[in-house]
Amino acid sequence: MLSQLHDLDLQLLRIFICVAESGGFSAAQGELGVGQSTISTQMAKLETRLGFRLCERGKAGFRLTPKGEQVLAATRKLFGAIEIFKGEAQGMADLLLGELRIGLSESLDDQVLQRLGAAIGRFRQRNQAVQFELISAMPAELERRLLQDQLHLAIGYFSGSQAALDYLPLFSEQQQLYCGVGHPLFGRATVELDDLAACDRVHHPYRFGESHEPFQSASSSARTEQVEGCLAFILSGAHIGYLPEHIAAPWETAGRLQALLPEQTGFRVQFHLTRHRGRQPSEAQVAFVEDLIGVFGEAALSPAPSP
Repeated sequence: MLSQLHDLDLQLLRIFICVAESGGFSAAQGELGVGQSTISTQMAKLETRLGFRLCERGKAGFRLTPKGEQVLAATRKLFGAIEIFKGEAQGMADLLLGELRIGLSESLDDQVLQRLGAAIGRFRQRNQAVQFELISAMPAELERRLLQDQLHLAIGYFSGSQAALDYLPLFSEQQQLYCGVGHPLFGRATVELDDLAACDRVHHPYRFGESHEPFQSASSSARTEQVEGCLAFILSGAHIGYLPEHIAAPWETAGRLQALLPEQTGFRVQFHLTRHRGRQPSEAQVAFVEDLIGVFGEAALSPAPSP
């Protein structure tokens, strides 16, 4: 009784198909390239494995038994299914599957979003069937989600202090110090660093960003984590604060914001492509990182220094 199918059984079944389709042992010799006695021995092994006779051979000629007819039909289905499997498996060899959950910092520059879109477009040109999800959140939240395996990759301005995460430089963003209409410094032809010291500055808890800010102030009665909140405080005319240039640009053009000592107080924030270093990346993740680096260029080719 055949309870398990082994490679030898597949070989015997192939001989059986050849014999059945050739109409006998003698006729199958040329096709199989072996002698009739060898074919007879192999057929006997198959019948022993199955536990019943597959064919009658003798003076009356060769014919399949009823069970032999059924085994022939089943064997054809089996090898047909194997060929289908081989074709599908070969097609999957280069097919990217699964899902990608990508975290993004909020309020990214339009040019950055265009590059991100171009990277997604490149990826979609690959042989893939991947489900994408883009999630916007604050930097600390993105890091938390990476650590908890809720994200595969994240793009943002991070502290670089999480030992479990890898940080790859991707691009940088210019930050400037601004005041709004109604603030005592707005419209003044000359502003000195000493003038800024007495100003009420918007505080945000990006401690890794603040450590690089050229202007520090002890006076702050406004706090926010979001860029939009910082913009609102500055537009009130009561506070000064840092904003990305691309966020402030339309308000500055409209005469609602003014940059304060841009040559002295401006600085750049480094954005990173970040992932969990302890997780084996999927083929889809590796491919998408290649596409991101291809779009963002040389800035993304070297890892950030270890904290």
